Amino acid sequence: MVNILSSVWILIFKTCCSLCFPTENDVVVNNSSSSLSTVPKDLPSLTQILDLSQNNITEIHMQDFASLHQLESLNLSSNKIRNLATASFRSNQKLKYLDLSKNEISNIECHFLLNVISLKYLDISNNNFFSLTLGKAFSFLEDLEYLGLGSRKAIKLQKNDFKEISGIQLQEVSIGLETLLEYDPGSLQVLRTTKLQIALPSIKHTDLLERVMYDAFNVSHALELLNIECCQDCNQISVNIDCCQYYSQRLTRKRCQDCYHYINSFKILEKFSKVTNLSLQHLKLNWKTFTSVSKYIWASKVKNFNVFNMTVCEVTDSQFERSERTLKTFVIRQINILPFYFSQSIIYDFFNVIKVENLTICESGMMVMICPSKGNTYKLIDLSDNSVISNFFLQDCQTLNLLETLILQRNKFDQLFKVSNMTKHMKSLKYLDVSQNQLILDESRVCPWTDSLIKLNLSSNRLTNLVFTCLPSNLEILDLQKNEIESVPKTLNNLNMLKELYLGANNLANPPDCSKFINLEILFVEANAFHEPSSSFLQSCQRLTVLNAASNPFTCTCNLRDFIKMKENTHIEIIGWPKSYCCAYPDSLKGTLLKDFHLSEVTCSTTLLLLIVLGSMSALTIVIGLMCHFLDLPWYLRMTWQWTQMKRRAMKTDSHQLSENLVYHAFVSYSQHDSSWVKGQLLPNLEERGSPLRICLHERNFIPGKGIIENIINCIEKSYKSIFVLSPNFIQSEWCHYELYFAQHHVLSEQSDNLILIVLEPIPQYLIPSKYYKLKSLMAKKTYLEWPSDKNKQRLFWANLQATIGINLTATSEDFSYVNTDQ
Repeated sequence: MVNILSSVWILIFKTCCSLCFPTENDVVVNNSSSSLSTVPKDLPSLTQILDLSQNNITEIHMQDFASLHQLESLNLSSNKIRNLATASFRSNQKLKYLDLSKNEISNIECHFLLNVISLKYLDISNNNFFSLTLGKAFSFLEDLEYLGLGSRKAIKLQKNDFKEISGIQLQEVSIGLETLLEYDPGSLQVLRTTKLQIALPSIKHTDLLERVMYDAFNVSHALELLNIECCQDCNQISVNIDCCQYYSQRLTRKRCQDCYHYINSFKILEKFSKVTNLSLQHLKLNWKTFTSVSKYIWASKVKNFNVFNMTVCEVTDSQFERSERTLKTFVIRQINILPFYFSQSIIYDFFNVIKVENLTICESGMMVMICPSKGNTYKLIDLSDNSVISNFFLQDCQTLNLLETLILQRNKFDQLFKVSNMTKHMKSLKYLDVSQNQLILDESRVCPWTDSLIKLNLSSNRLTNLVFTCLPSNLEILDLQKNEIESVPKTLNNLNMLKELYLGANNLANPPDCSKFINLEILFVEANAFHEPSSSFLQSCQRLTVLNAASNPFTCTCNLRDFIKMKENTHIEIIGWPKSYCCAYPDSLKGTLLKDFHLSEVTCSTTLLLLIVLGSMSALTIVIGLMCHFLDLPWYLRMTWQWTQMKRRAMKTDSHQLSENLVYHAFVSYSQHDSSWVKGQLLPNLEERGSPLRICLHERNFIPGKGIIENIINCIEKSYKSIFVLSPNFIQSEWCHYELYFAQHHVLSEQSDNLILIVLEPIPQYLIPSKYYKLKSLMAKKTYLEWPSDKNKQRLFWANLQATIGINLTATSEDFSYVNTDQ
């Protein structure tokens, strides 16, 4: 309760002082209802809003608020304050709001107000003043906008009581005159205020009442009168008994007092009044008195007439003559008619004849009007919170030709079709509000709405998807919040004019496709059940300027990326962004703001991923191609493969068995024209480096006296490998051809693979004579080694060659001497 009162007090302060609500930087201290007897000493020095209401504080000393230089608002209401030190608030130069109501202050001089130069709101009502003669301190309150006065003691009001504020233009003055005993005519007319509120004195002082009301009608354009009571025992009456009738002896009741003096006072309105806005609060009277007072109001300058909290003790027939004058607004809020049995037509007749543009009757709990007669001037009718108005209200009513706005919130409507039928003769109706009823639509049907309707509020009902089949065709604004809608139908042909659509707090699995509403500018779909707004939804909303999709259970996946980017990539204003847009799924991301959720383009785009893969493969192919071109990579690979294969075969060969019959590691066949390469490159790398090899050359190892062919065959048979150095010169040598022939024959007979072909220079196939068909066959079938001109490649070439012919040979001394006979 304390917190509620504190919040209300802060709201009043901010409204009256034309200030903003407290920001996060404001320092607010709430010590209301804390049983304090003195002002706390430990208040923060930066306090701006301080609430000390509803305590037991009796005195205010000069030092109590001396340290609070930033204080703007101080609430000391409902304490027991009797004394305040002179200039109590001289250190509070920023003080704008001060509430000292409901205390025990008796000195109206109010010297405590000295030096409070910024004060805008001051309430000192309901104290123990013996008069309302304001002191000199009030004349310095040049910024004052609101002043509340009043006393619980019997008081007098004299002409000079308000002279100290007569030069100050106020926004509102509220004076409690319930205890008034004497009044000098003209005392109120010295006030300069936009609005005057007066709690009237008792009906017992009839002359006093008339004088006060006469002045009140001539002070300001806005007047509010409280406590009009001329039926004092109404609060004692049973709900089914009129207070102005006698009943059985068991239920003795006083006769209601005559309300003539109130009626007589309102006559002044006709000729001597400047009031244009009149409000009456807390009325207790009979219906006849109310209609009599209303007659004078309709005949006056009053444009806006408001009645709040009216209790009607008796309802009897009363004639209210139709006035030619039309009021702008007539509001009755909280009307309570005590008699249970009365003629309802008496109430109907009153609202049938009055002329008013805007009629509001709320919280009456009864039917107050039916279809009015022709000639009515109603443009707005608000019958909210009456609880008895249902489907039969205004059915087939053809007289509301000027009606533009009809508000029927919180009543008993439950059939949407009946509501539409109610409007079909209202040719000017533009806005209809039937929210917070129990509306349903049982079946898909076309409803007979008026063609003029452009704004419809059906929120807080029980409507489902079928509602879209029963909507007026010219709607521009449609409110369907808080219903039971799960989806918007795919075919909608009658809402092309719609500009604003409110679908919050339903059960939508997806937001509606904007292509169904080609002119849609504002869309609210907050608090629904959709997880991933589709990209087609975003693409279809070409004219959308405002979107509210907050508080939905978003699933943070790739499908949500387009929706998140909408804030950056479009001009659409997103309500509630970013605080009300969070991930609900998966659990690992629950609570993460959508603005903080990021996935890469590669992760979410299959096309992009495919392009990257294909691009990488293409780039790799190009790199490999360049390497092949500039670094001869295929040659290296081929040579490495050959070396590996040779090593594998060498591991499988029985070297001990081979060495028994072999003398040389290799026999070299070459053309005499290539001898420089053989002797300068081949022999040094095979015989002198690494593991020395025994090489057989015809010019040093052929046995003299034997035929050349015999020597060739003998050398080939005693060598593990036969190396042929191929070049164009080799083709021209007859003996080289013989050596190749016998070596190939040896390979076939032994079923071994001991031929090694070294291509010293490229040999085009067309240069090889046909008689060398065996050479062609070998080069086509057998892998050969190419001599690289690049020195960086030659080391691999020699390693590969040595691996090919590497074998351990253990020659006898005879063999060894035989081998070296020609050296």
